[in-house]
Amino acid sequence: MIRILGINLLKDKKIYIALTDIYGIGISKSLEILKKLNIDKDLKVLELSKENISKLIDLLESGIYKIEGDLKRFITLNIKRLVNINSFRGKRHIKGLPCRGQRTKTNSRTSRKILTFKNNK
Repeated sequence: MIRILGINLLKDKKIYIALTDIYGIGISKSLEILKKLNIDKDLKVLELSKENISKLIDLLESGIYKIEGDLKRFITLNIKRLVNINSFRGKRHIKGLPCRGQRTKTNSRTSRKILTFKNNK
């Protein structure tokens, strides 16, 4: 098992799949990172050399990509900004309702149930 940014990557997974365990990295971004570092995407985590692991850690810690805590902080600050300027999307975030134009008459029952449960207490 390899530990990168506090995340344990399982050794039996392929490296491009294992990198998706890090918050903010999907398959396309993991393939981009591996291409930049000239690492074969079909290698398993166990087969990586120490040199490749150190290059990978250096790239992810360099701050080029917003991942883990930085990304979570960025998202929460954006939501707080929407709430502070009293926008429609900010109001929907406060109420716990969908804010990207989804239908709410028949869909989004879960968020509406949670909302009514909070109001009844």
